[in-house]
Amino acid sequence: MELRRRAPRAPAGQARRVTPTRTGAPTAEQLAGLLRARVRGAVDTSARRRAEYSSDASNYRVVPEVVVLPEHVDEVLEVLDVCRATGVPLTARGGGTSVAGNAVGPGVVVDLGRHLTRVLAVDPAARTAVVEPGAVLDDLQRAAAPYGLRFGPDPSTHARCTLGGMLGNDACGPHGLTSGRTSDNVEALDVVTGAGQRLRAGRGGPLPVAGLEGLVGRHRATLRTELGRFGRQVSGYPLHRLLPENGRDLAKALVGTEGTCALVLAATVRLVPLAPATALVVLGYEDLAAAAEGVPAVLPHAPLAVEGIDARLVDVVRARGQRGAVPDLPPGGAWSFVEVGGATAREARAAAGRVAPSAGALGALVVHEPAQARALWRVREDGVGLAGRTPAGRPAWPGLEDAAVPPEVLGPYLRDAERLLRSHGLDGLAYGHLGEGCVHVRVDFPLAEDPGRFRAYLEDAARLVASYGGSVSGEHGDGRARGELLRHLYSPDALAAFEGFKGLLDPDDVLNPGVLVRPRPLDADLRLPAARPLDRGLAFALAEDGGDLTTAVHRCTGVGKCRADLTPAGGAMCPSYLATRDERDSTRGRARVLQEMANGSLVQGGWRSPEVHDVLDLCLQCKACASDCPAGVDMATYKAEVLHQAYRGRPRPRSHYALGRLPVWLRLAGRAPRAADRVLRSAPVAALAKRAAGMDPRRPLPALAPETFRAWWSRRPVTRQGDPVVLWVDTFTDALAPEVGRAAVAVLEAAGLRAVVPDEPACCGLTYVTTGQLDGARRRMRATLDALAPHVAAGLPVVGLEPSCTATLRSDLVGLLPGDPRAEAVRDATTTLAELLARHRPGWEPPSLAGTRVVAQPHCHHRAVMGWDADRALLERAGAEVEQVGGCCGLAGSFGVERGHYEVSVAVAEHALLPAVRAEPSAVVLADGYSCRLQLDDLAQRRGVHLAQLLADRLP
Repeated sequence: MELRRRAPRAPAGQARRVTPTRTGAPTAEQLAGLLRARVRGAVDTSARRRAEYSSDASNYRVVPEVVVLPEHVDEVLEVLDVCRATGVPLTARGGGTSVAGNAVGPGVVVDLGRHLTRVLAVDPAARTAVVEPGAVLDDLQRAAAPYGLRFGPDPSTHARCTLGGMLGNDACGPHGLTSGRTSDNVEALDVVTGAGQRLRAGRGGPLPVAGLEGLVGRHRATLRTELGRFGRQVSGYPLHRLLPENGRDLAKALVGTEGTCALVLAATVRLVPLAPATALVVLGYEDLAAAAEGVPAVLPHAPLAVEGIDARLVDVVRARGQRGAVPDLPPGGAWSFVEVGGATAREARAAAGRVAPSAGALGALVVHEPAQARALWRVREDGVGLAGRTPAGRPAWPGLEDAAVPPEVLGPYLRDAERLLRSHGLDGLAYGHLGEGCVHVRVDFPLAEDPGRFRAYLEDAARLVASYGGSVSGEHGDGRARGELLRHLYSPDALAAFEGFKGLLDPDDVLNPGVLVRPRPLDADLRLPAARPLDRGLAFALAEDGGDLTTAVHRCTGVGKCRADLTPAGGAMCPSYLATRDERDSTRGRARVLQEMANGSLVQGGWRSPEVHDVLDLCLQCKACASDCPAGVDMATYKAEVLHQAYRGRPRPRSHYALGRLPVWLRLAGRAPRAADRVLRSAPVAALAKRAAGMDPRRPLPALAPETFRAWWSRRPVTRQGDPVVLWVDTFTDALAPEVGRAAVAVLEAAGLRAVVPDEPACCGLTYVTTGQLDGARRRMRATLDALAPHVAAGLPVVGLEPSCTATLRSDLVGLLPGDPRAEAVRDATTTLAELLARHRPGWEPPSLAGTRVVAQPHCHHRAVMGWDADRALLERAGAEVEQVGGCCGLAGSFGVERGHYEVSVAVAEHALLPAVRAEPSAVVLADGYSCRLQLDDLAQRRGVHLAQLLADRLP
C-alpha cells in the first residue's frame, strides 16, 4: 500500500491543508507499517496494548487497531495524514479518565499523555501558560505556583488528567463558581482540524475555517437562544462562542468538542492568583436535595466552592477501616462542603464562621485542622470510585453521570431524579457541585444481566433533565454515553448546526466518529455484557464480588488514580507505573487486560494468555491499590489467583519453587544456621544458588541469623508476669531477623505484657500466596490456625511483627479459608505492635524519643491492610519527629530479587524512599518490613530498624 507524503509543514498560525490520496482500507499491519515509516514514537498492534486502550473511565469497550505514542507534536500531524489518506478513524487520548467513552475508538488511538507532557512556558506578567496536550494539570499547577498563580478549573482527577482532555470535555471542578470551566480560561489553541488545516484559534477577527461565517449566520437565532443558558451547560458544541457578541472565539468554540473536530497541539491558557488562605465549613442536611436548597443562603458569602456529598460515601471510607481518615461530621444524610477565602487564615476562618448560622443546616462544623480539610476533600475527589458500589454492595456505573440544571432548580430536580431512580428499581450515590447545579451519580444498572434497563432509564432521565432546562453533561462531555440523548435537549436546527460545524472541520469524519454528531447508540459497545463470568474453581472467595473474578476486575472504573503520584500524601499506588510511566504497568492497565481475558475475543488463552502474564509481570503485589484505589481494586489478589490457575498441575518458574517456598528452605537451614550461612557465603555456591532460584545476580543472598528466635526463646527463663499476649513469630523474624522478636519481647514486658509463643511454628503462607501456590498456602494457613486458634479462643490477642505476614492473616486468611470459623477469629485478634499497645496498654508511656528524627517507611501491606495511624501516634507520643515516606521500597518480597525485575525495583526505590533517606543522613530509618530493610541495606547502605527495636533500644 502506498501513501503520498504530506505537504511541507506550515508554522503554527498558518493554514495547512493536505489532500489525502486514498488507496483502500489497509489491514492493521499495513496501517502500522505506514505509521512506523513516519512516526518515531511507538506504534503498537499487540493484543495486550490494544486491550489497555480499549476503554477509558466509561462503560464502553472499543478495541483499536493500532495504538500510537507520539514523541513530538509533528508526529501527531503525521498520524492524522495517514488516517485521512486511508480513511481510518483517529481518537486522541490523554489520561484516559473520560467517563462517557470520549477517549476510545476504532482505528488509531493516539496517546498524547505519554510524551507530549511539557509545560512550555509560564508568563507571570500576562498570567498565561503554554502547555502541550499531554501535560498533567498538577504539573501545570506546580509550574505556576512559584508565581502565586494557578489554573482555575480543578477536576477531581487533577493529579492525572491532561490539559488536552480538559479541553476536550470542557472540564471544570469544585471551584467553577469562581474559576469557570476550561473554556473560560483558554486564550488560544494551536490545532489541526480533521481536514488537515493547522491554525491558531483565538478570539476576534475573521473565522479561519471556510464556511464557518455562513454557518453562524444561518443558525444565529438558535445559537443565541439554546446555547450558553447557564454555567454548566456542556452538552453539544459551544457554538454560541462564535457569535459576535461573544468575541467570535474559535478557541472557546473548540473546547468541549471532544476531539471530534480538531486535535490540540498546544494551548495557551489563563492563570489566576492563588487564594491567600481558605477555610472549610461542613453543613449537615437531611439529604442532598435539602443541601441544594440551602445553597442560595450560602452564595451571599462569596464561597469559593459549594460541594455536596451523600453521607453514605463517607460510610464507604469508614467501612474500609479508614475511620480516622475523616473527622466526625454534623448530623445528616448529606453534607455541603463550603470553602471560603480570606487574606489571612484568621479572616478565612471568620468567614467560615459566618456561613454556618445562615445556612439552615441541621448542624455545622468549621474545620480548623488542614489535615482534616484535606481528608474531606480527598473523600470528595474519590467520589467517582467510592460511588462504584451502592450501600447494598451492587456495582454502580456511569450513565447520566454528570447532569446539570440551573442551580435555582437543583433541589426539586434532585427529588424528581431520586423518584425516577426508585421507579426503575435502581440506586446510586450522589455528590457534586451544588453551587453550579451539577450533580454526579453512579447507578447500579444490571449491565450484565439486563442491559436494556440502561437505555430505558437514560431516556427517561434525559427527558427529566430537559424538563428543567438542563444539560445531560455538566463537565464530562457527551461521548458515547450521551450523544444520542441530545435530541431531547436541542431543536433540529441546533443539531443541524452541530453537524454543520463537524462537517466543516472534519468533513471525512476521521476524528472520533460516533461521538456527538451521528452518535453511536448509547447501549452499543458496552464492556460488561461481553464479559464472561470467572467464578468456577477459584481459590479466593472474593465474597464482596459474588465469588466472580470478572466482577472483581470490573471494579476498575478507569478513573486512573493509579497513574497519579500519591507518594507526597503517603500513598504507594502504583509503584511500577511511577517507575515506567507505561499504561501496561498501571493498575488500570492490568485490570483492562484481565477484563479482556474475561471477554475472550481479543485476549485469548484464558489464565495462560501471554498478554495476561506480561501485564502482571511488574505487579509488585504491594496491595497499595487495595486501599489507595477508590474502587478497591486488589491487583495483588487477582495476580495470585491468575498464577494459581495458570500453573495448577503444571511446572512453575524456578523462583516459585525457590522463593515461593522459602519457609521450607529456611526451616531446613535453621537446623544448622551457622553452617548453612557459611556455605551460602561462598561465591561459587551463591552464584549457583541465585541461578537455581531465578534470582538476579546483582542481589545479595540474605544472611541467616546464627541463632533463630525459637532457639533463643527455648533457652530463655520462663516468666509468668504480665497479661499474656500471643507473639506470633513469622518465618522471616525467626530465621532472618530474630533480633526483632527479641526486641518485641522486651517492649511487651516493659508495657506489663507477657509474650506467649506457640509451640509449633506457624507460617502464614505469604510466599505461597504471592507466587500463586494457593493450595500450599491454605495448608500452611490451616496449620497456623491450629497453632493460634486455641489461644484466640481463650481471649488472647495476637501480635505480628512482619507487616506482610500480619496483613496476610488480616486479609488473605479469610479469603482463602472462608469456611473455617477460626479464620475470622484469628483475623480479628491479630494486631500490629503499635495497635496492641494502643488497645491493651493505652496509658503506657513509651520510652522517650525526644529529639529523635525518624524517617519512616511504612510497609505497603501495613499501610494498605492495617493502616499506619497507630504507629505514627505511638512515635509522636514518644516525642519523635516523624517524616513518613510514601511509595514502595521496590523489593516487595521476592519481586525485586527475581531475574528481570532489578531495574524496576531500583527505580521504584529511587522514586521516594532513597531520596528521603539520603536527605536525612543522621535520622533513624524506621522500616518494619524485612524486605524494606534489605533494600535499604543493599541500595543505600543504611540500616533500617523495626519499631520494636527503636523502642527497645530506648528502654531503661
